[in-house]
Amino acid sequence: MTSAYKFLLLLLVLSTTAFADTAHHTFIVRFKLTDSLKTFLRANEFDITGVNYRTGEIEALMDEKGLRFLKTQRPDIIYTFPQNLALAPDLEYKNPQEIEEFVKDIHARFPNITKLAVIGKSLEGRNIWAVRITGEDARRAVKPVILVNAMHHAREVMTPEITTDMIGFLTANYGNNPEVTRWVDSTVIWVVPMFNVDGNNRMWNSDPMWRKNTRGGYGVDINRNYPAFWNTCKGSSSWTFGQDYRGPAPASEPETQAMMNLVSQIKPVFNISYHSYSEIVIYPFGCKPNRTPTTEAVETIGREIGQKLNYKPGTAWELLYNVDGGDIDWMYTAHQVIPYVIEVNSTNEGFHPNYRQWRDKTVQRNRAGWMHLLNKLQGPSLQGRVNPRMYSNIKITRAGDKSVVQDYKINPDGSYFIILNPGKYDFVFEGQKNTKFSNQSISSKKLLTL
Repeated sequence: MTSAYKFLLLLLVLSTTAFADTAHHTFIVRFKLTDSLKTFLRANEFDITGVNYRTGEIEALMDEKGLRFLKTQRPDIIYTFPQNLALAPDLEYKNPQEIEEFVKDIHARFPNITKLAVIGKSLEGRNIWAVRITGEDARRAVKPVILVNAMHHAREVMTPEITTDMIGFLTANYGNNPEVTRWVDSTVIWVVPMFNVDGNNRMWNSDPMWRKNTRGGYGVDINRNYPAFWNTCKGSSSWTFGQDYRGPAPASEPETQAMMNLVSQIKPVFNISYHSYSEIVIYPFGCKPNRTPTTEAVETIGREIGQKLNYKPGTAWELLYNVDGGDIDWMYTAHQVIPYVIEVNSTNEGFHPNYRQWRDKTVQRNRAGWMHLLNKLQGPSLQGRVNPRMYSNIKITRAGDKSVVQDYKINPDGSYFIILNPGKYDFVFEGQKNTKFSNQSISSKKLLTL
């Protein structure tokens, strides 16, 4: 970014503290989607807000000074101002206090299958709430865990609606709907309904387009603050007022630490991090050209989710741009989670869709995503528990060609739950004592306990 333009942006940040002032001087600008334009916007640290692969368009948030800079530097670019995109949210969307009231009410009504937890404190000392949902299934030696979270970014107000809808749907239908009852009894479901509570509070009270937490008044993008690939591929900003400022060090923020501690404790098989907007499904990795070594599972399931939602699947660098320090890359590399970012809503709705028009449509459409992962946990898998003092690792190879499918680190408590496609595999449990199970057919669930 040029120093002159960065100075202009800094003046805007310092001058637009009033809610109405920000709304008046900030614009969503729409362009034809090209790689050249993406490169230009990223190089100059414009806030790319979303893409639309159906219409071939990309949008960015900018102010009057930024617009003048754009006209000067790229007079060839044609742009429009989308109609009917609100820059301020409806009051029906939930704030941090309303999230707290919601989770406490859910627990009061369904105490037998829910548990509340404060997974950490925000920078300003607010509670970051989580809800655990599970029933009783004594037949399971190991219950798989799924984690769902929303609002790493404060302005994405639709995302807590999806997580609270998930909580409400599962608890209300438990005991009445056989499928829901099976999911809840056989799975441990963790939901963090609103993660960036400080940023959301600031979004409501001073800046409706606020994205980050509130560190130092400038904020850190929590979803560029995780240790995996932090500051490695120009997928975040070193400028404190950049919308994707990564922070001074990996995991510098208390919110990041709270999520990392939760994942380290619960060891989820799957994760969904809800964001908005673009109608895409993102899987690791964020830095070009990296892909996961277990693409057969990670990318296949991501494409399945995309098909169910009619969202476009891919890595961040394929669909948007390079991203480093993101939560899903850290979850995958540090804890073998199969994680996804789902960007809900399109450029027609933006960050702040009309609540009555879009809320129910969006949450109902997105049920298919988290339901698909709950169903995957009922399907082909290798699961069980071993003595962790004897075994530390499971190497899975395809029967026949002996190609490595996964090299899985057994959890500290000896448990393992590995999603596999139907087929025949050899399993080698490695450690102080090796035991080999050959030609195991994964056409239905199998439980191996050593």
